[in-house]
Order: sequence, then structure tokens, then C-alpha cells
Amino acid sequence: MTGPALVLGSTQGLDVADGAAAARAGVAVVRRRSGGGAVLVRPGEVVWVDVFVPSGDPLWGPDVGRATHWLGRAWADALRALGWSATWHDGPLVSTRWSSLVCFAGLGPGEVRVGSAKVVGVSQRRTRAGALFQCAALLRWAPGDLLELLAVPDDRRRQAASDLAGAAVGIDVEGRALEDAFLARLADA
Repeated sequence: MTGPALVLGSTQGLDVADGAAAARAGVAVVRRRSGGGAVLVRPGEVVWVDVFVPSGDPLWGPDVGRATHWLGRAWADALRALGWSATWHDGPLVSTRWSSLVCFAGLGPGEVRVGSAKVVGVSQRRTRAGALFQCAALLRWAPGDLLELLAVPDDRRRQAASDLAGAAVGIDVEGRALEDAFLARLADA
């Protein structure tokens, strides 16, 4: 898929999306098999990277709360290489009022911030074969655009847009440069 998509987390039903609004906006509604809230993916606005680690690999770990730490370090190092003061979260899951609805409303282990705003979200799906990490790095953050595609009442949508305005931030870099910097750090992991 190369067009815009509203990507729902594995625990979200399709009823989370406003299908009519998505159709009017030309946005496909899809689900990922990893957890988390909704992410709006549009060309030039998000760098999406899937990383698979087979069980038994030195990077694979049984502790789901720590399994993303190495990945967060790689993303933070990549952003620092591009001039951003980034840190990765090594604490427990931080939930907010909106985090079950919108990915970038909460903060999970290994996720990356610039200042207090989240810039890289990470979800994972684990099987006996290994762990799939799905990463979204924001080049643009427009919570109102995302919320317009969700089936929430207008008053909640306005409140969420206000609450989420500073929860995340897009980073002003070219997507390919970020991808290259990340891949270079991943090779060192």
C-alpha cells in the first residue's frame, strides 16, 4: 500500500474508524496485528519500519517490557545523528486518557521523544518464531486530521485534539535521511 491509511491497533475494532469520513478523505482503513492505538500514515508524513527479530537472536528477549529498549536506542541515536536531541523511554507504559485510541497519546518502553513529545511509536507482536516490531516515526503531527477519521463524538474529538496537540511532534527531516540513519544504527545493534 502506498496511499494514505488509518492503521488501527490489534485491540481496536473497525468500528473505531469513521468509515464514511475515511472514504471521503481517500484514506484506507487497515488493522495491524500488533497492539496500540490508531496511526494515520500518509506519504511524506510518517516513516514506517517493520523489524523482525527471530527467537534465539541476541536481540530477542523474553521480557516484553524491555524487548524494545535496543530498538529505542537505535532510533534515538539515528535522530541524534540528524541533529535532534532525542531520548528513548526505558520506563513502564505511560497511559493517558487517549492512549487506547491514538498511538501517539501514550508512551511505551523503547519509544522515542524529543523533549516531552513522542516522535517514534513502537508496537510489537510476538510468536514462537520471534518478535515483529512495527515503528512509526513522525515527520508531521496533525492530531486533528487523525481524529476526524475516528468514530468519536464531536465534543470528545475537540477535547482530544486539544489534549494531543503537544503529545507528539513531527521532526523536520527528509524521510529517506531518517530511514538511512536508522538502518545504519540498526546495523550496529
